[in-house]
Amino acid sequence: MENITGFFQSVTGTETPRLMLVIAAGAAAFMLALGLSLLFIAATDPARRRLGRLAGQLEPGHETLAHWLHALEPVNKYLLPTRERERSHIERKLAFAGFRSQNAIPVFYSLKAALAVLFLCAALAISFWLPQVSYSTLLFFAMLVAFIGLMLPNLLLSHLVERRQKRLRDAFPDALDMLVVCVEAGLGLTAAIQRVAEELRFSHPELGNEFGLVVAEMRAGVDRELALKGLAARTGLEDIHGLVSLLIQTLKFGTSIADTLRVYAEEFRDKRMQRAEEKAAKIGTKLVFPLVLCLFPAFFVVAIGPAVIRLVEVFRVLGDKVGP
Repeated sequence: MENITGFFQSVTGTETPRLMLVIAAGAAAFMLALGLSLLFIAATDPARRRLGRLAGQLEPGHETLAHWLHALEPVNKYLLPTRERERSHIERKLAFAGFRSQNAIPVFYSLKAALAVLFLCAALAISFWLPQVSYSTLLFFAMLVAFIGLMLPNLLLSHLVERRQKRLRDAFPDALDMLVVCVEAGLGLTAAIQRVAEELRFSHPELGNEFGLVVAEMRAGVDRELALKGLAARTGLEDIHGLVSLLIQTLKFGTSIADTLRVYAEEFRDKRMQRAEEKAAKIGTKLVFPLVLCLFPAFFVVAIGPAVIRLVEVFRVLGDKVGP
């Protein structure tokens, strides 16, 4: 064994742990390439693609994704979370981001695993050109990079949720005003929501699609209360949740929907004005750092710079006179 170790050290000039690490990285890269090739073969299988078309269950644009997911079914039981709480939390965040497909969770966790393995293999491959790095440091950074690849989809999902909720929040005042106008014009709740969905289809497509889905559920036989609660659950916005609560109370007690919407619109305008005043009050505090770091140094250079230069020249002249 010592002779083999000495032979490897004489050939490669590296330590045995580093050599084992490089061998492990090569094996991991080979297994990753083999798995990707097998998945590619399964996804491009003409027999499966033809069967999917004959079944009439797949659209042409989703065939490749469906075959990839079918190929990942044996691995999903190891990737998907076992705890129902974590699964429901990710499912809710995916719904907030606009991904409501049944395949959203498998795709999300498959992406997490693929990025973790890819980043780990990349770190191990880069370590081959860094022989001066110790084995413990290399292992630490490899695990750190793999953890970053594992958490990157979560950060991206949070960003998508914030961006979509911002678009929904910006579109909600217009939708609420149109809903008040439609109800006061004599339309029922379902017809008013459908009219608002049609009007928002081009200006605010996200909120228009959500309202359209509510109308589709109502026409399919779903109770109006459940359809409205589904709207609040899919968006995750407090403003829409408040509107849904008011509409449900109105439907239960039989009060006027127009009066309820008018009162909520006035309260929402007051709340929006308070939110704008709060943001305006924070501007002064937020401007402190740009002023101190960017504006004040330039101002001092322009205002005091000539005087400092003049003082330096005066002291230089006085020094020349006193020096001899």
